[in-house]
Amino acid sequence: MNKNEPSENETGTTGTDFMHGLAIDAVIFGFHDHQLKVLLMRYNKTGVVALPGGFIHKTENLNDAANRIVSERTGLKNIYLEQFYVFGDYGRSDPRPMKDILIANNITHDDNHWLLQRFISVGYYALVDFTKVVPKPDTIFDSCAWYDLAIIPKLMQDHNTIILKALASLRTDLDNKLIAFNLMQEEFTLGDLQILYETILDKKLLRPAFQRKMLSLGILERVAKKWTGAAHKAPYLYRFSKNI
Repeated sequence: MNKNEPSENETGTTGTDFMHGLAIDAVIFGFHDHQLKVLLMRYNKTGVVALPGGFIHKTENLNDAANRIVSERTGLKNIYLEQFYVFGDYGRSDPRPMKDILIANNITHDDNHWLLQRFISVGYYALVDFTKVVPKPDTIFDSCAWYDLAIIPKLMQDHNTIILKALASLRTDLDNKLIAFNLMQEEFTLGDLQILYETILDKKLLRPAFQRKMLSLGILERVAKKWTGAAHKAPYLYRFSKNI
């Protein structure tokens, strides 16, 4: 088996191919219709909703595992990923949701099954172009779909907390690492970019000040005018410089 391919042993009794007690949970952000969205999974026959996640092969680098897990769920390559926190509180390891999932999928297990033990999870957030993602569920999921960040349902274990922590990290990184372009389509107006910033930061920004700041950073290339039917009102289209 290729170490970068999903194992058929994830729900096996021993989990022979994987690091035990260590998992990855990915908060995959997309931006669409002026809303920040998160990709979530719904498990077969249980109604349990969770973040996309997975395990690390014994012969696999941690970051490679995170890239593989996110790529499997989105169908994308070369994804922007940021490791933002490690979740290790004892109380997060409630085995009951996973036990329900194993039962619903007729997976043989007992209380010593490796998936029912305590796990520490490494949190990553991913920034993707919403328009390019083809959500892909796994074999034990009913669906893999986008949810508006403002109306996230009750999730498995501490996954709601993981999303909040990822959002806080994204807000901190927004200017420090100039990462917003990972959520945008290739060409956009400054108005589009401001809406993205306002959505992530959950506050209004002064238009002249925002535009001056963005243009002064030297990260934008002007492409052309966007046709609106009135040339004097047509805003310029921009893209992010390939040098950043």
